[in-house]
Amino acid sequence: MLCRAVAVELEVTRELNKLLHSVETAYLNIVREVAMYAVVNNVLSANKLQRLFYSKYRLEYQGLHAHLVIQAIRQASQIAKSFVERKKKGFASKPYPEVKAVSIRFTEFTWSYEQFIKSIAPVRLELSLPNGRTEVWLRPHKRFWLYWWRVLTGEARLASTLIVKRKVNKWYAVFIFEIKPKEGTP
Repeated sequence: MLCRAVAVELEVTRELNKLLHSVETAYLNIVREVAMYAVVNNVLSANKLQRLFYSKYRLEYQGLHAHLVIQAIRQASQIAKSFVERKKKGFASKPYPEVKAVSIRFTEFTWSYEQFIKSIAPVRLELSLPNGRTEVWLRPHKRFWLYWWRVLTGEARLASTLIVKRKVNKWYAVFIFEIKPKEGTP
């Protein structure tokens, strides 16, 4: 399988911007704390970290969807593993990883994956945010439509995880398409 990621800009109102920013801040705090703990205590397993931290962060960030807390812990585990590997090779000089920005990962349960897949021309999606399911409009472009056509014809499939990230005060949804290789004789 060949994977391609396509970033599509989100049409964000002022209220939605504040909401996404608050989710991003909570997500970043979870990732930072868990990654630091994982490196200091040499606990790199995502399952062990989830057992240690899940209930704490569910109580601390009650509005945050449970799947977002789990994804933040998994992302912290990946960061910690990468940091420990780099430190072993001598590429890291700091005692713990420094996380400056994160991309929020929504699993298929926290965004309208099924509805999105069944649509012929998807231009909106629903995200599970602290105020409930929130509808967000997309600004699709040529590259997105190219890969979406491949999904409709069966040449590709859309990954169930949606990544939402902020760059220069604009929010983007990153869709990952898994493309089937073309069969033919070389």
